[in-house]
Amino acid sequence: MDITFYKYQGTGNDFVVIDNRDLSFPRENTDLVHFLCDRRFGVGADGLMLLNPSDKYDFTMVYFNSDGTESTMCGNGGRCLVAFAHKLGVFEKETTFDAIDGLHYATYNDGITNLQMIDVNNVEVYENHCFLNTGSPHHVQMVNNIGAYDVKTNGEKIRYGAPYFQEGTNVNFVESLNNDKFRVRTYERGVENETLACGTGVTAVAIAMYEQKQTTNTKIPLKVEGGELEVSFEPTENGYKNVFLKGPATFVFNGNIKYHGKANR
Repeated sequence: MDITFYKYQGTGNDFVVIDNRDLSFPRENTDLVHFLCDRRFGVGADGLMLLNPSDKYDFTMVYFNSDGTESTMCGNGGRCLVAFAHKLGVFEKETTFDAIDGLHYATYNDGITNLQMIDVNNVEVYENHCFLNTGSPHHVQMVNNIGAYDVKTNGEKIRYGAPYFQEGTNVNFVESLNNDKFRVRTYERGVENETLACGTGVTAVAIAMYEQKQTTNTKIPLKVEGGELEVSFEPTENGYKNVFLKGPATFVFNGNIKYHGKANR
């Protein structure tokens, strides 16, 4: 099988992207997805996305974790897929597309994607952390000296521990910086390691910090390992609406790769 792919990254969160408007990609083949995301034997990525057709909207986003499993919404992935759709000429300035968590509106201008995320109606606040769903489930916990923090070891414990267990959660560690800015490091389920950025993760962090009165801003800059992102939202009596994730989405390279089955690995 000869596969044409594109590689994109959003603040270091990288993806294999495939134009699947003809629905030819065998999305049930988890080994193929895992191979393409493998950094030694394949292209290498945190995840894979298909740009599928949509009956009513510009396209449909289908997202897979790097382990080959189809997954929930990925914010940085969504931003990159918007950039890819723009490259293909699917839209000019603004778009609406389907994803597993519903409809998303986005704009693209000069390499910057501003992606509307789902409304958040519930933030569970506990003594030492918050939990909320921003298209994917997220545990948010503040720590000190985040630069030296062992994200993989501690994230793994929380991801598989009570009350999350096998279904798991993404885990975000946060430290407050000056001027209502926050630094975030994220352990992503499916990747089972720290990634350089997580879009739904920083969205969860921004809302959690506002909910916990760590900031009064509704437009929050966030520093991730791969760069800078911005989250804005509108608080309501029942939660948060008009939630937007803004940041760069960059084309890296494209090519063709042959897949012969499990013998590749």
